[in-house]
Amino acid sequence: MELENQSVVVSRPLAKFHPDVWGTRFLSFIPKSDEKIRADEQLLEELKLETKRELKETSSDYMRQVRMVDAIQRLGIEYQFEEEVDQAMESIFEKCHDFHKENNDLYSISLSFRLLRQHGYRVSSEIFDKFKDAKGDFKIPNPTDVVAVLEFYEATYLRIRGEDVLDHGFLSSKKYLESILPSLTDPLADQVHHALKHYSNRRGLPRLEARYYMSIYGQHASHHPGLLRLAKLDFNLLQSLHKEELSELCRWWRDLEVSTKLSYARDRMVETYFWIMGIFFEPKYGFARKILTKVQAITSILDDTYDAYGTLEELEILTEAIERWSFSCLDQLPDYMKNFYKALLEFFEEIEEELTKQGKSYRISYGKEAVRILCRAYCAEAKWREEKYRPTTEEYMRIATKSCGYRSLIVISFLGMNVATKEAFEWVLAEPDMVKATLVVCRLTDDIVGHEFEGMRDHIPSSVECYMKEHNVSKQVAIDGFNNQIEEAWKVLNEGFLKPTAIPVPLLYRILNHARIIEVIYSKGDWYTNVGPEMKSFVHQLLIDPIPEN
Repeated sequence: MELENQSVVVSRPLAKFHPDVWGTRFLSFIPKSDEKIRADEQLLEELKLETKRELKETSSDYMRQVRMVDAIQRLGIEYQFEEEVDQAMESIFEKCHDFHKENNDLYSISLSFRLLRQHGYRVSSEIFDKFKDAKGDFKIPNPTDVVAVLEFYEATYLRIRGEDVLDHGFLSSKKYLESILPSLTDPLADQVHHALKHYSNRRGLPRLEARYYMSIYGQHASHHPGLLRLAKLDFNLLQSLHKEELSELCRWWRDLEVSTKLSYARDRMVETYFWIMGIFFEPKYGFARKILTKVQAITSILDDTYDAYGTLEELEILTEAIERWSFSCLDQLPDYMKNFYKALLEFFEEIEEELTKQGKSYRISYGKEAVRILCRAYCAEAKWREEKYRPTTEEYMRIATKSCGYRSLIVISFLGMNVATKEAFEWVLAEPDMVKATLVVCRLTDDIVGHEFEGMRDHIPSSVECYMKEHNVSKQVAIDGFNNQIEEAWKVLNEGFLKPTAIPVPLLYRILNHARIIEVIYSKGDWYTNVGPEMKSFVHQLLIDPIPEN
């Protein structure tokens, strides 16, 4: 069926997205032999037992315990030791006050601070006051100790609002690392370059950061061979699981015939699954991962339908159909919309059936409302486009933080998670500060890199254009201001993790991970829409190339 079978040519705001770059590569999955899988899983359990024993033994040595927890976290295997790491962090917190008071080593204090903040402990940034100069600015105590400065730089990414010592420390440590980088040798040069030019430990994607850290960790003379072997084995076993899931999802996507029946839309199933792996990669979240991948894939079609194909009349019909959420609406929809509307409703029926078995059928109404919220925002923007309306920055952000989809996707990410409660869904829908912060990170990061591409066709002004026009400033001034807002939003995200938390921590991590994936995919370009070497490299690392285990 062709997209347009009309005698009258309809003017449409086509974006001309490039086609899928992966072809049939992920349609089939060939698993390892049962014998190999059993052997790997047995070895994994043996290595896990050894790690648990060793972690317990570190309890009498503060820094040994801190370093081991850090290695477990950075190697991507913390999810295998949740109970043991929680106990270790409680022990570390009980001793940290005395340790920080008596210690003047920047590396040890920074590493301890970062881990405690990551696990929600309210440890004060005043521990860094001892490193201030006479003017009150942060001063690097030993300029030759690059490792200590790097660890402090990573720690500053856990700062919250009002922590001047860490704000100053971030700028001074970044400036120092940039200046000394040319004189360093690997592996330290590689680590510094990665932290400065790519991603910090806090904002990078856990799977990508784990794979990167394995390559660095093994070069350290003090590395733990058993821990590294465990991390590599675990990574490859997880990769096999993810490959199997992606294969099933690619077959489902193929049946929607996006490339032929919806050629105006982005054909991005592999990139969508990579995105959702960034939200949750752990095996226990397989059901949640399936829900979010399929819903995000369909909402990507919805986004492109509203943004890059549909006429206002067609989009108002679609919005009403989403509001009514009924198969009876199919007859009113334009032919090209019927397939994905039907797929959306059918998948929600499938989700509802599974949630009913679990006694959680109430959740489905939250999922449907999340999609409705998104489509209302899409439709509002389509009306602006039709009317050539230029909103104020405040008007734009009120709608665009909904059309970015993140509040809706956070709600949908909770559907398949056991710890989610009615209160958690209501909390997200009420847009507390932590959720608003994620929306700001998403919307502004997306606009900063995407506004020029969108400006090449009939499209509403982005936040960048709105701000430039409203305040009569240059593009760079607008972008600088938005980057400052993004940094403040990250501080709010960090605050949301401090105990006691508003909702269970596993749910908060989905919110954080939504911000992380935007940081990785959008901060240097829209690599979801324009799949280039960077995105291809990410996919190869996580979904194609296993890690050599020897």
